[in-house]
Order: sequence, then C-alpha cells, then structure tokens
Amino acid sequence: MPAPLPPCSILILAGGRGQRMGGRDKGLLAWHDEPLVAHVQRAVRELSDDVVISCNRNQADYAVYADQLVGDAEAGFPGPLAGVIAGLKAARHEWVVLLACDAPLVDQALVQALRHLACEHGSAAMVRQGGYWQPMFSVLPRRMLPALEQAWVAGERSLQKALRVAPVQALECTPEDMRLANFNSPELLED
Repeated sequence: MPAPLPPCSILILAGGRGQRMGGRDKGLLAWHDEPLVAHVQRAVRELSDDVVISCNRNQADYAVYADQLVGDAEAGFPGPLAGVIAGLKAARHEWVVLLACDAPLVDQALVQALRHLACEHGSAAMVRQGGYWQPMFSVLPRRMLPALEQAWVAGERSLQKALRVAPVQALECTPEDMRLANFNSPELLED
C-alpha cells in the first residue's frame, strides 16, 4: 500500500483578462448552470483544507469557492506566473496543486496521479499531453517560490519556462484526454 500523501494546497488560477471570452471573467462564466470555477473546485475540494484562488477581480464571487483569495502583485493582468507566485506565498502546505479555472473536466484521479508523482520524486510534476507540457495541471513544491520570484525579476513571464528551470516529472496523458480540456472560447460553453 502506498504511503499516504502529504497535505496539499490547491491553487486555482482565475486572474486572467479573459480576452478570448470578450473580456469576461472566465472562471465565472456558466457551464452546465454553474461557473467554471465551481466545477474545478468541486473536483478537488475534498483533497485539501486550503483552496486558494488567484483572481484580480470579482473577489466576492470567487470567495464562496475558496479558503483564501490572492491577487497579482502588479496591476494590468501580468499573466499566470504572477498568480502562481502570489498563490505559493499564501499556500498553507508545502505541496501545491496548480489548476486553471477553465478546466471543468479535471478529476481527482488526475490530481492524485500528479501528487503521487511529485511526492515520489520530491520535485514538481506536470502533465505532458501529446508531447506538450501543460503547466496548468501541475503539482509544485513551495520551495520553488524563490526560483520563480527570481525568474520574474529577471523578466521571465512564461509560466512553463519558469517552472521548467527545476526538475519536473512528466505525467503523460493522451491528446484525447478530455480532463485537460480548457474552455477558451464562448462556443465551448454551449455544450
């Protein structure tokens, strides 16, 4: 029987500008009669006593889905790396599950597989789908925070590049794995 996993925080990124959604706050857009963020939060809620949502607007709406809210240190929607840095600073646990607010089909099995992989190797774990890294499906050790802050100060804005400076374990997923679907266009919400 595998050893029990250490506690984790869940960090849901919902701080984007929503450009592909006409500027609307993507996490709060309805799909199957609920905001996208509600689907993500429900999938992982029982895995943690620390759900952190990184959002830069509509905090009152997001608060019902989180134990903590954080925002980017800089104004102007600087990107997901800023949200990850803010979330890691606030996280209560040493391991942090990173998810996007627009992936409502994510499930516990995927998250638990990432957690096992990260803990087994003592390093970050990230989904790799069809040969492409998917940083919005990751488990990170909080000890990565100084390196991410250093990358930010040096001008790095790519979350994937910043996360890949340290060892990262790959959780291989097929291109057809619907759990990884991001709802990036209004048409996808109509399903």
